Amino acid sequence: MTIEQHPLQPFLPQGAKILFLGSFPPPRAKWSMEFFYPNWINDFWRIMGIIHKGDKSYFEVAGEKRFDQERIMEFATQEGLAFYDTAVRVNRLNDNASDDLLEVLEATDITLLLNALPDCRTLVTTGGKASTLVQQHFQLTEMPKVGASIDIALPDRSLRWWRMPSSSRAYPLNINKKADFYRQLWETE
Repeated sequence: MTIEQHPLQPFLPQGAKILFLGSFPPPRAKWSMEFFYPNWINDFWRIMGIIHKGDKSYFEVAGEKRFDQERIMEFATQEGLAFYDTAVRVNRLNDNASDDLLEVLEATDITLLLNALPDCRTLVTTGGKASTLVQQHFQLTEMPKVGASIDIALPDRSLRWWRMPSSSRAYPLNINKKADFYRQLWETE
């Protein structure tokens, strides 16, 4: 049992239009970079490579088991992608990355993140626990199905919330099928 504070600051580039929210980073021993979705066996950056560059290896460092953080941050800034997680402090019930074994002690103030992103009109959750925490934060009775979206009316804007399949390899779906789901984010803008 390990209590952890989120190790990263939110990545909120000016003009960001899409906010991605996962649950919480894996243990640092699994990181291949100091940025979001750092686990080498998580396919988030491969999915982005497939969608935006036609190459699932585009964000990898050739010959190494790590992602190119500089290339990723430049890409995210240019594309208007913001990143954080739905938990700020957790009790890790086992020393792994499983959401099922994370007890959330402090949830992220998602409204505060959105206040720093006035151009953001799309919120994306990348897994079950993140989706549950977003639903709780906004006190919603409805949750979108995986690969679908719903609208959330906020005082200052309308926000479309997309629930995407987890990019973890533990989620049993082919990477190209996952990319098809994520591709919708750019087809509907």
